[in-house]
Amino acid sequence: MELRHLRYFVAVAEELHFGRAAARLGIAQPPLSQQIRQLEDELGAELLVRARRRVALTEAGRVFLAEARGILQRAAAAVTAARRAARGETGSLAVGVVASATYGLVPRVFRTFRARHPDVAVSLAVMSTGAQVAALRAGQIQLGLARPPFGDETLVADALVEEPVVAALAADHALAARRALRLRALAAEPFVLFPRDRRPGWYDFVLGVCRGAGFQPVVGQEAPDLATAMALVAAGLGVTLVPASVRDLRREGVAYRPLGPPAPRTTLLALRRPGDALPVVDRFLAVAREVLRGAGARRRATAASPHARSRSRP
Repeated sequence: MELRHLRYFVAVAEELHFGRAAARLGIAQPPLSQQIRQLEDELGAELLVRARRRVALTEAGRVFLAEARGILQRAAAAVTAARRAARGETGSLAVGVVASATYGLVPRVFRTFRARHPDVAVSLAVMSTGAQVAALRAGQIQLGLARPPFGDETLVADALVEEPVVAALAADHALAARRALRLRALAAEPFVLFPRDRRPGWYDFVLGVCRGAGFQPVVGQEAPDLATAMALVAAGLGVTLVPASVRDLRREGVAYRPLGPPAPRTTLLALRRPGDALPVVDRFLAVAREVLRGAGARRRATAASPHARSRSRP
């Protein structure tokens, strides 16, 4: 028994006429009659009463019709589900995200994705770049949103967005009165940094850009996470460097000031395992690129406006 036998039978049962059913199916009447006979022989039951001028369902035929319709509906649903999964419209997606990306742009990416693809179950875990690499290797997440360096050349890395790095300092700090800062202006300030054993990439990045500006930063406080770091900055216990999108945190008592020129920059990367053919990941990344590209264009337009230029003039 094949699905075509069920389709043929349903057509005859609904038309109650072999000629009309054959026309509906686009086949000749003799092969249709033969297929229905084969189905009845396999079932060991007569499904149709054939008279010269009419066709009627037997009791077995009425029962079989309901079941056949259900099977055909489930088969069609299976085809639709498979096609949607192949397009990345259903399924599940576990994403790791660095804390500095959980403000501003990346939440907009997740909101847009959920609105467009409500049938994808998305889970998000805030974790360091190193933790994301380990989770990807273990198959615990399918995608990481991280910052370089990530230390595993076996992973596939795609740059999603590049953004400037800004200084975070207490709102009542003397340097907060300036609209922009040279990085070297922070040379005498104690820095709030993540412990190197927990965030080695960002720790080395901050030290590297400071050394490039001609000074060795003094670590005054260590913070286990971004929220604690901002609390220490607000308390006046030090300054730190963060990606520009962290400004959306709007922590009371913290002022963010642009650096440069030239301003140091950081990149948000999408990390994946090589060889993973996951349509849902491709679908998510397509939305991410669209949202981030649009946000970047809006930022550039704002920066180029005469009003924005007058505000940024020293």
